[in-house]
Amino acid sequence: MSFNRSLVAASFLASIGLSTAVTAQEMISDTTARKQPLTTWGVQFEEFEYRYSDDDEELGVWSADAFYGTDDFKVRLLTTGEYEIEEQAYETLENQLVGQIPISKFFDAKAGVRFDTPEGPDRTYAVLGVAGLAPQWFEIDANLYVSKDGDTSAELDAEYELLFTNYWILAATLDATVAFSEDEEIGVGKGLVSTETGLRLRYDLLDRAFSPYVGVVHERKYGDSADLAEASGGGTEDWFAVIGARIAF
Repeated sequence: MSFNRSLVAASFLASIGLSTAVTAQEMISDTTARKQPLTTWGVQFEEFEYRYSDDDEELGVWSADAFYGTDDFKVRLLTTGEYEIEEQAYETLENQLVGQIPISKFFDAKAGVRFDTPEGPDRTYAVLGVAGLAPQWFEIDANLYVSKDGDTSAELDAEYELLFTNYWILAATLDATVAFSEDEEIGVGKGLVSTETGLRLRYDLLDRAFSPYVGVVHERKYGDSADLAEASGGGTEDWFAVIGARIAF
């Protein structure tokens, strides 16, 4: 009798163990929607502004980013441009389509194509870059560009935000471009091409979805690029007063 009881107890324990193992395995191999990476999308205008220079030049300027995907992989469409209001012409117009994946806790790698279609000659480039948060909370976006003709350049965008309060934020930006080969047709000389530095004080009006700002921007060309600008009758340095908004959807 005791033997039968022991056999029943052993069978019961074995069934519990088997059931637990099966349940654990099902949890590990769960591929339902709740276990899949969350897909997100959004559109953000980092800059959407009007600029007025010290020599009476008026520009409409934007820098926007639309994205779709997960934390593991997302597709981004980036567009930046400067529109000369009086001349009714694009001074610059740049669009990028890239795929982006994480390579560390704080940085993503990206690759894709870039299309420049201003009023002058069009250009197409392959893009390889990294973007993320550097030590001391600097936002970094660094890119290498190679044109179909083999012209190579690099661009570094850096931003630092100083929070006076939860609503008042001062953003300092630096954009620098370096060319490793010359492209005279679009006014690019070898070496340091240009820098753009800016300070923008914004107020978070609608929970970071709409943040109007005012600021100042300084643009400068260097070396061979400055010589090419002067030869074509253009300037090499400008200061701008800025008013605009940061917008997110």
